[in-house]
Amino acid sequence: MAATVATVAYLGLEARAVEVQVQLSSGLPRFTIVGLADIAVAESRERVRAALTSIGLAHPPKVITVNLSPADLPKEGSHYDLPIALCLPAAIGATDAQTLSHYVAVGELSLDGRIAGSPGVLLAAIHASAVDKGLICPAAQGSEAP
Repeated sequence: MAATVATVAYLGLEARAVEVQVQLSSGLPRFTIVGLADIAVAESRERVRAALTSIGLAHPPKVITVNLSPADLPKEGSHYDLPIALCLPAAIGATDAQTLSHYVAVGELSLDGRIAGSPGVLLAAIHASAVDKGLICPAAQGSEAP
């Protein structure tokens, strides 16, 4: 089963729609991220794995493929951690994937499971509003406003 969560890619002062798709399949366990991701995004797999373990969620012993679509749009930054982490439980049926479809998610995960702030949340909020979705982001982001 595949699960999807909406997020954004930042291009200057614009937030472009990105769909995080997670597919679980049988085989030797591995975690792969595809879709023109930079090093910070590739490192998401380690932050997500550690964060889920820290909060007591088992990492599925499967082949995990994360696709960041569209594939031709460059993805940079750590704000993809949270949408990837939200997709994993949805892919195994532990959370409601339909509920997640109403939100755009951005946020970096700490190894202990906390959600850290990430730059560009205002752009993500504007994008979410434009596509009539809610925004899932770190609560601390509100304290950064002047």
